[in-house]
Amino acid sequence: MTPLDLRPHSLLGSLRFRLLAATLLGLSLALVLAGLVLNGLFHEHVLRQFEKSLAQQLTQVTARLSVNAQGQPVVDALALSDPRWQRPLSGLYWQLDELTPGQVRPGVLRSRSLWDTQLALPPDVLRDGETHAHELPGPGDTRLRVLERTVRPDERLRWRLSVAGDLKDTHEAVAGFQRVLGVSLAALLVLLLAAAWAQVALGLRPLRALQQGLQSVRAGRSARLDGDFPSEVQPLVSDFNSVLDRNDEVVSRARTQAGNLAHALKTPLTVLAQAAHASEDSGLALLVKEQVQAARRHIDWHLARSRMAATVGLPGQRVPVVPALQGLVRVMQRVHADRGLSISWDDADAQVQFAGEAQDLQEMLGNVLDNACQWAHSAVRIRVMPWADGVPSGTRDEGPRRCRIDIEDDGPGMSPAQMPQVLQRGVRLDESVPGSGLGLAIVRDLVDVYGGELSLQTPSSGAGLQVTLVLPATMP
Repeated sequence: MTPLDLRPHSLLGSLRFRLLAATLLGLSLALVLAGLVLNGLFHEHVLRQFEKSLAQQLTQVTARLSVNAQGQPVVDALALSDPRWQRPLSGLYWQLDELTPGQVRPGVLRSRSLWDTQLALPPDVLRDGETHAHELPGPGDTRLRVLERTVRPDERLRWRLSVAGDLKDTHEAVAGFQRVLGVSLAALLVLLLAAAWAQVALGLRPLRALQQGLQSVRAGRSARLDGDFPSEVQPLVSDFNSVLDRNDEVVSRARTQAGNLAHALKTPLTVLAQAAHASEDSGLALLVKEQVQAARRHIDWHLARSRMAATVGLPGQRVPVVPALQGLVRVMQRVHADRGLSISWDDADAQVQFAGEAQDLQEMLGNVLDNACQWAHSAVRIRVMPWADGVPSGTRDEGPRRCRIDIEDDGPGMSPAQMPQVLQRGVRLDESVPGSGLGLAIVRDLVDVYGGELSLQTPSSGAGLQVTLVLPATMP
C-alpha cells in the first residue's frame, strides 16, 4: 500500500491560495467597475447641479434685461445678487449677442467679470425657448460651462443671452470624490478579503480535519477516519474507510491462506522426516533430512516475506513495545529456566509504540531475544527508548519518531568479520546450536521494509553481542 503523501505542496497548488486569488481577482474587478460607475454618476450629478445653478443665473440675468428708449438692450447689473458678476475674471460671466438674419454681433453687452474678453460661442441654431449647453475655453486657460438661450423683447429684435461658469470647482469636487472613493473602495476591498479569508478558512476546516485524520491513520493513532464531515466530504471519507476495511480483509485472507499452505506443506515434510529417520539406508535418510530441512527453511522464509508484503505500510497500526517484549521475556524465562538465565531491563520507556503490525514486531524481537538467550552465559539486558535523529528523544514533538531497542547478551560474541555473515539467509556460525539460520536474516528484511536500522556490535563491557533495532514509532 502506498504511504499517504501528506507533505506540504507549493503555494500555487494550495486550494486556499486558489480560492483567495480568485476572490481577490473577482472583488478587484467588481470594485473597479463600481468605482468607474460611481465616479461617472457623481461627475454627471455635479455637472447637472452646476448647470442647474447656471440656469438660475441665466433666468436672473434675463429678468434684468430690458430695452431703453433708444431701443438698445440694458442689463441692471446692480440688481444681480451674485457679486462675482462685478469681479474681473471671477469665473461667472454673462454675455449678450445680437442676432440678425445671417449675422451675429457678439458681445453687445457683457458682464464686468469678462473684462476685455468675449465668449466664443459655436454657431448653432437656437429656436425660441430652447436652451443649449456648451463647454468652451475661457479666460486664463480655464474651461467654462455655457448655457445660452434666445431673447425677443419684440418682433424686430432677437438676442442671444449666455451665462458661463468656470468648471474648476466642479473638477475639484470630482477629484476630491475620486480620492475619497479610492480610499473607501480600498478599505472595502481589505474588509471583503478578510471576510473571504475567514469564509475560506471556515469552508476548508473539514479538509483540515480530514488531513489530521489521515495523519492519525498514518501514524497509527487511529485505524479509520472518524468524525463529522460535511455532506460534500462524507462520501470521500466513507470510500476511504471502505478501502481500509477491504485492505484489512485482503491481508487477513492472504495471511490465512499462507498459513494453510504452510500447514499443508509441513505435514508431508514431517512424515518424510520421520520416514527418513526410520530408514535403514543412512545415505538416503541423510539426503531426505537435508532436503526436508531446506524445504522447511524455504517455507519459513517465504511465509515471513509474504507476511511482510501483506502487512507493512498498513495505516492505523501501533503496538506498545514494552508489553510485547515482556511477553517474550516470560516465554524465554520458561524455556531457559534450567539455565538460571537472568533477563533484566536497563531502561524501558512504556510510552514507546511501534508503528507497524504486532506479529512483525514479535517476529523481530522474538528472533533477536531467542538468539541472545541461546548464546548468553548468564545474563541478557534490554533497553527501550525513543529515538530521533540519532539521539535519545524525550519529547513527543521531535521527529522523525522512531524507537531504539537494544538486546545485549554476555555470550562469546563474534568478530567484526562474522557480524555481516549472520545476517545472511541460512548462515549458522555454530551448527551445534539448534535453528534454521533464518532468524536474523528475517529480522533484517523486516527492518529494511519498515525503513529501520539493524546493527550488531560488541557491548561496552567488551564481552558478548549487542543487537540494536531502530524502528518507526509513535507516541500515544
